[in-house]
Amino acid sequence: MKNDFFDIDPEILAASEEAMKLCRPYLERTDDITEYNQHKMLRAFQRARVSESLFAASTGYGYGDRGREALDQVFAEVLDTEDALVRHNFASGTHTLTVALFGVLRPGDTMVSVTGVPYDTLQGVIGIGAPSSGSLKEFGINYRQIELLPDGRVDLEAMKAQIDPSVKMVYIQRSRGYSLRPTLTATELKEIASLAHSLAPSCIVMLDNCYGEFVEKTAPGALGIDLMAGSLIKNPGGGIAPTGGYIAGRKDLVEACSYRLTTPGTGKEIGCTLGNNRELFMGAFSAPHVTGEAVKTAIFTAALYELLGYEVTPRYDEIRGDIIQAVLLGSEEKLISFCQGIQKASPIDAFVTPEPWDMPGYDSKVIMAAGAFTLGSSIELSADAPLREPYAVWMQGSLNFHTGRLAAMLAGSRLLPGARSGV
Repeated sequence: MKNDFFDIDPEILAASEEAMKLCRPYLERTDDITEYNQHKMLRAFQRARVSESLFAASTGYGYGDRGREALDQVFAEVLDTEDALVRHNFASGTHTLTVALFGVLRPGDTMVSVTGVPYDTLQGVIGIGAPSSGSLKEFGINYRQIELLPDGRVDLEAMKAQIDPSVKMVYIQRSRGYSLRPTLTATELKEIASLAHSLAPSCIVMLDNCYGEFVEKTAPGALGIDLMAGSLIKNPGGGIAPTGGYIAGRKDLVEACSYRLTTPGTGKEIGCTLGNNRELFMGAFSAPHVTGEAVKTAIFTAALYELLGYEVTPRYDEIRGDIIQAVLLGSEEKLISFCQGIQKASPIDAFVTPEPWDMPGYDSKVIMAAGAFTLGSSIELSADAPLREPYAVWMQGSLNFHTGRLAAMLAGSRLLPGARSGV
């Protein structure tokens, strides 16, 4: 096999063919999940009676924005929840999670994270580590965490010992963040939520669902999750939404979150959409398919780099709970070379060479390859990592599998002995 447009080392081309043979059954399994979720999304659009008239822009207070209301209905249905709050003015996934946390927690409440320390950018929101103005801690909300087991799984026995009826929230981070622990699957989420509710019947089980939407057939709302949040420049935006986030769950909890986003008493009833509805609807409709392409890219990357002698997690044949693929590269030099190779496969800024930098919210330098149409869009092809041991890189996204596969090969070519920096 020869690529007509890109210079790929013959060793990588041969490994790529072998990787495709290994992972073909798992690519087909992903296509089955994608078809299921795409049909579910289509049905949700039809039930919400989505029409072209719903794309019209609203201004000012946004009273009576039917498009906004229909989009909430679509998200609630595909996530198997009672209600949803989908807005373009959520600035990031962390912002969306913050609104949800402040929306339902009150002074004196206790929040318990059962997946260890949360993602870097959320630590300041909670008040972990260095002082952070306006954190949950400053508002008198108590926090504690249950460390993961040595294999990265949730410690169910520790939950039984540390969660009692006084706990207001049991917090779950589905994805791995910058760690190598396994991402939680639907089966595991159901087990955790069931146990939490048995230990604290009135608690809110909240899920950081970032990177996990549409990866499996079962949505979190059917697993006992009371409240969840995510970003529209990840899976559910389909690579089309230019910004935004969503909160979904029990109707009373979503309403409380809407009061935090706007004001008590107005909640979901205000907030103009400024013409963003069309892109958010388009992104949602494309999301199951695009997520499937990202998952296939991750599966192929796992198979390829395992053949090249690197440790990967998850492996190509494992059940996945998100779109992220981690590759342990073993050195700072290889980590940087990998990210620069991914950048070379990007449609945007392929001529740019990523370099490590001090990224806000992180405790070490971070390198990020992201030649995306939307700045920071993780559903588009990207790879990033903090420059610290074990020098693992986290790759995610790809709007289509063909480009994702090429990217994995271009990055691999740069890791071979004597590789030319211009590859």
